[in-house]
Amino acid sequence: MIRKKLETTTQVREHVQGGKGKGDFTVLVTPEELRGHGRLFNRIVLEPGASIGEHDHTKDFEVYYILSGKGLVNDNGEEIVVEEGDVIYTADGAKHSIENIGDGPLDFLAVVLFDEK
Repeated sequence: MIRKKLETTTQVREHVQGGKGKGDFTVLVTPEELRGHGRLFNRIVLEPGASIGEHDHTKDFEVYYILSGKGLVNDNGEEIVVEEGDVIYTADGAKHSIENIGDGPLDFLAVVLFDEK
């Protein structure tokens, strides 16, 4: 299957997980297409100053891959600046948040897969 850019759906979401501002959330692979292995595979673009608020993962884990921009990630209480090419892995039972601290968009991929222990 090939999904062309014009065939994707994008939603503008505000205050995600209690965060600030808004961002574009583009579904790249639907939950149905993940076939029970996960619930999210999105491209997310946060405007400057916007964030996804702190949230935890239970029975799943999340991976962010930074495509461009500059962000501040809170990884279980440790704040780390992230940029293009960085990967953030949030394991089952862990908490995280991400904020755009750059002058332009923060563009990243987000994947949530189920933890099958």
